[in-house]
Amino acid sequence: MHRNKVVSREDWFEAHKAHLAREKELTRLRERVAAERRQLPWLKVRKDYVFETEQGPKKLADLFAGRSQLIVYHFVFAPGSTHHCESCAFVADHIDGANQHLRHHDVSLVVIARAPLAELLPYKQRMGWKFDWVSSYASDFNFDMQVSFTDRQIASGEAVYNFETPVSTSKDLPGTTVFYREEAGDIFLTFMSRARGSEQFIGAYQYLDMAPKGRGETGPYGTSMDWVRLHDDYGNRSRQDDAWPESNSRKNA
Repeated sequence: MHRNKVVSREDWFEAHKAHLAREKELTRLRERVAAERRQLPWLKVRKDYVFETEQGPKKLADLFAGRSQLIVYHFVFAPGSTHHCESCAFVADHIDGANQHLRHHDVSLVVIARAPLAELLPYKQRMGWKFDWVSSYASDFNFDMQVSFTDRQIASGEAVYNFETPVSTSKDLPGTTVFYREEAGDIFLTFMSRARGSEQFIGAYQYLDMAPKGRGETGPYGTSMDWVRLHDDYGNRSRQDDAWPESNSRKNA
């Protein structure tokens, strides 16, 4: 690793003080963007989606669990798949800690994947996750939310992801979708975040961004896929070549 310039205490102080202005600029910009996000228009949800859960079939309204706000993380897990998406697991590792607070702030957070529940639960148990993980296998939910795609959509170039049509795509991709439910029962789609948008939920990145070596994403993918493993799999194997689709690369930020 290249060592940065070593200076006197006075020069160090002045350089870091100057950089602090940039940090504050970023913080204030992030707050302005978040405020703008909350002012975006909503879309009424008109389909009656049904999900497979550990408590039996539930509708989208049931996933709110009595709260008015619902955040869904779309985990890449296709029916019959033996591949475990390390990047999705990296996000999922940060959910349970946040959930202890979100459920007391009128927010329910649910993870949804397209694989049947019987395929999801053994993996959930292995990883030690406590969050609600449900299956959208029997509904159009993933396809309507533009995180899953048919062969026809991919072949014809009609698959829309992150508000654009990627040059190439996978049948399933990650993302976060937010809903609001009024007391009368109407549900609205208020926001969706795709591609690198889920990075903001990964607390480990905040630590790495302050560390001298940074994220260490210097391999062929230029993303977390250069180094992230399942948390019980570090040191056990090398990176799989097919670990992550091209459409999640930096160009889709």
